[in-house]
Order: sequence, then C-alpha cells, then structure tokens
Amino acid sequence: MQKTELRHLDYIIVGCGIAGIAICERLEADSKSFVVFDSGVYSATSVAGGVVNPMVLKRLNPVWKAAQFLNTARPFYEGLQKKLNTNILADQPLLRIFTTAEEQNDWTVASDSPAMEQFLLPEIIKNTNNNIFAPLGYGAVRNSFRIDTTSLLKSYKNDLQSSGNLIGEEFDYNELKETNDGFVYRDISTRYVIFAEGSAVLKNPWFTLDSIIPKKGEYLLIRSRELKCTSTLKGPYFMIPTEDDLYMVGATFAHGDFSYDKTVKGRQTLEEAIQKMVKCPYEVVDQICGMRPTVKDRRPLIGSLNTNGIYFLNGLGTRGLLMAPLLSQWLYQLIENNAALPSEVDIRRFSN
Repeated sequence: MQKTELRHLDYIIVGCGIAGIAICERLEADSKSFVVFDSGVYSATSVAGGVVNPMVLKRLNPVWKAAQFLNTARPFYEGLQKKLNTNILADQPLLRIFTTAEEQNDWTVASDSPAMEQFLLPEIIKNTNNNIFAPLGYGAVRNSFRIDTTSLLKSYKNDLQSSGNLIGEEFDYNELKETNDGFVYRDISTRYVIFAEGSAVLKNPWFTLDSIIPKKGEYLLIRSRELKCTSTLKGPYFMIPTEDDLYMVGATFAHGDFSYDKTVKGRQTLEEAIQKMVKCPYEVVDQICGMRPTVKDRRPLIGSLNTNGIYFLNGLGTRGLLMAPLLSQWLYQLIENNAALPSEVDIRRFSN
C-alpha cells in the first residue's frame, strides 16, 4: 500500500468566524502556512449585528480595555476592507435612546469624566425623526462603527478558497493525532492547532473546561419604507440599519436554551421592543438566531491547556468584533515568542 504523502503546514485553524479570521490575518502577515476548517454552519459571527461598541450602555461603563481593543480593531478592519476590496466597514452613528430624565442626567455626568471623553459625546441629541419614539433625545457613542459581517465572511472565505487555504467541512477531532513534533490530521502535518470554533468547542475532546456557557440570541429582520433611520439605535435592544430599508433588531439572551430553533417568545420580546421605538408601519421579514460563546467571568479564553501545540481562541461573547483583532495578536505572540498573556484572558485561569 502506498503511503500518503503528508502536506506540511505551520498551523491548522478550526473555525472561520471573526476569531478564526483574526488569527488567519496574523499568520498571513508573518508568512505562516495554514489551512482553515469550517463547515459554514452555526457561526455566531454570521448572524451578528456587526456593531463595534466600546461601551456597556446599560451601566455607562467602557468595555474592559476598550481603548486598547478599539485602537487595534479599526486599523484591522480597514486593512481587511482594502485586502478584500469589499465595503465591510461603515461609520454608522450609535445612539442610545433616553427614556427618563434620570438617564439623561447619568449620561451627562458620565460623559464629563476624563476617562469617558473618548467614548461619550456630552451633548443630548434631539430626535428629529417623527417615526422614532425618542422624546427625550439620544446620547451618542464616540468611535463606534459597524461591520457588515455577511460580506466579511463571504469575501474572506472566497479569498481563503482561492488561495487553497479553506477546507469547507466539519473538523473530525478523532482524526487529530499527536506526534513527536506536532500533529497529523489525515494528510496534513502541523506544529500548531488553533481552535476558534465558538460554542462548538463544547464538543471538542481537547477542551477540558466547563467555563464556556452558550447564550442563544435571536434577531428579527424587519423592513420599513417609512422609518428612514441611518443610525444604530439602542433602546430595549439594538435596532441596526442595514440596506434596502431593512433593520436588524436584537439580540435576545435566552438563558438555558441551547437549540438553534426560532422561538415565539423571542419574536414576541423583540416585537414589544420595536413598538417602544418605532411609530411607523413595519413588516417582519425574517427571524434568525445564533449561539454566543460566553464565559463565567465574562473574559475571553485564549492560550493552551495541557497539550503543547493546541491553542484556543474562544469566549468572545457579544464583543467578538471589538476584541478579536487584539486577542489574536496576543495569542500569536504567545505561540511564536512565548509572550505572556494578560492574566484576565489566559485560559489556564480555569485549570488551576
């Protein structure tokens, strides 16, 4: 029997959501050889609203290390847009609807803090759209933007396909074999494997922690010819303008529901929210859902557990688009240069 000749690569990446894309970009920039396995189903990125938001608007706190993540994210997506020759980045204003005078006051006080100057505009913005219910106006978030995740995923996978770096199938964990100098998967030998597969990691036998908690989120896609809103609005949920008079509204948090089924409860919850924000007619075009990979302490999981050469980039939750560019940089520097990770994201914090 003829022995299969192995294809030698530096890395295997599993998953092509935003985490997988971000680490691929690090590898390509350093001329590393790699292949990406992605089945094309159940990616949280594929159903994300795409808002890159540095703020926790409910509590008026910046996201952990918000400035650092933003400083890396914006150039990263600008570079991707140029590379893919596809418009994926939009400077779409993000406005929080005020429902009480107290919320207005809290915003003004928060925006007056030097630490918040780069995140919040101090002025109360008057609502001039008669089809939106916002009598007390809005607060505007600085430095937010939106990524068209549908275009990003499609264009990036096409680019990987054209360069021979994409294998469009589910990764079979049972076929990954450890060797003296790395791993073999079918006809591929590699030194490193990075799992960037989101909630699917719970099926991964190499992942031995119980720290990932899948959180189902549902969106409604609505169409309104009259609404004519060009800003992302944050009311009970986000309402995000896309194109052709379409808006994404969501996403819910369905605790304990691990199915990918659309629910009546999810639709009812989102329609109630829409009716608090919109005063003109609309139609529901679609209902979509995804599974966010969240972590018990609300920090990402990156690094290696007990197997040298196997790494994880996971647990990005609702902030994946903001965090992935810098997290991938941290992970790459760990692997290639043994650089220390921030303790808050080191996966080994749960294995001690």
